[in-house]
Amino acid sequence: MADRVVAIVGAGIVGLAIARELAHRRPGDRIVVLEKEDRVAAHQTGHNSGVVHAGIYYQPGSLKASLCARGRSLLREYCTGHGLPYDECGKLVVAVDEDEMPRLEALEARAGENAVPGLRRVDRNGIREIEPFAEGIAALYSPRTAITDFRRVAESFAADLVKSGGEVRLSSAVDGITTDSSGVDIALGDEHLRADRMIVCAGLHSDTVAGLAGAERGPRIVPFRGEYMNVVAAKAELVRGLVYPVPDPRYPFLGVHFTRRVSGTVEVGPNAVLAFAREGYRRGQFSARDLGDTLRWPGFRRMARQHWRTGIEEMYGSLSKSAYMRRAQRYLPAIGAADVVRGGSGVRAQALDADGTLVDDFRIDRLGPVIAVRNAPSPAATSSLAIAEYVVDVLEDEDTRAL
Repeated sequence: MADRVVAIVGAGIVGLAIARELAHRRPGDRIVVLEKEDRVAAHQTGHNSGVVHAGIYYQPGSLKASLCARGRSLLREYCTGHGLPYDECGKLVVAVDEDEMPRLEALEARAGENAVPGLRRVDRNGIREIEPFAEGIAALYSPRTAITDFRRVAESFAADLVKSGGEVRLSSAVDGITTDSSGVDIALGDEHLRADRMIVCAGLHSDTVAGLAGAERGPRIVPFRGEYMNVVAAKAELVRGLVYPVPDPRYPFLGVHFTRRVSGTVEVGPNAVLAFAREGYRRGQFSARDLGDTLRWPGFRRMARQHWRTGIEEMYGSLSKSAYMRRAQRYLPAIGAADVVRGGSGVRAQALDADGTLVDDFRIDRLGPVIAVRNAPSPAATSSLAIAEYVVDVLEDEDTRAL
């Protein structure tokens, strides 16, 4: 196929990883990343906890399971080779009572199927050896779980792309998309860009941008704000690595946990509170359009009827620092409400099907000349380089079949 123009919508870590992979495989192509903000990594990439996941949680055989394993290995190699922080500080997933043991055992079996490197179960004494201030009756220990700075990684991906001759066009919001048999016409305000192929990696707006390209309405993005507490410096040394609860399998969220950052600070969080705007990083932020999109989606109404009690609990924890920390103190009692201050927040772009199911796996759709990444929450940052390989494989396979 002749050299082509490929446009990627979204300069988060996934979009930039895909652009970088395309520039590597197709050096003659013109690769253009379109980003509505004035900087890269402005949303999910720049607001996450920095954890490089080892693959404990994901359904064996799923895209998440396979791409997380591959992505972690690629990311470790990339960070090492580019002087970026990568600290295998390890993670404990702690059961605090007997009621949690069946879930811990199921998680251990799943992690075994996913070949999580070095994973082992430890008892109460083993917990204390790894995290002296943690409490629990048993835990899974993942020594290869790491931390990095995903914003810096994304900025490095962007630099790689530009060095390869690609473009990152900031402040370039996509207003319209028209597809035909030969490619895509992309409206950018008064300007238009003609591309042979387009890849949508629009995160919080992935469903609306995919809709411009003719995708079906579902799944819809429902934004969940994740709020963090910062542990005061005097208590930060009580946490050596990462300390997590046993997650509730009904939800794709991992629960409030303790995370050491590459800066040396320690955070607690995130929770998962329905945001009233897609970019609703603060409690007071409200968008009638975004909230209307959420409330009109039948999947949200079905989910709300089933899980309204959990939603109220999350909102209460958002308003009350004591309630927020009460859960975290179950497995790390030495750090309480008096030892934290409110920190930043992020918004998770969680896809929700029309039947009320929170989409768990990555979802990547093909729409003629458009590939749309419709659901890519955690561990998308960990998996970014592997997602890039997967998406470019799909693109090249379609091009080969079209010849």
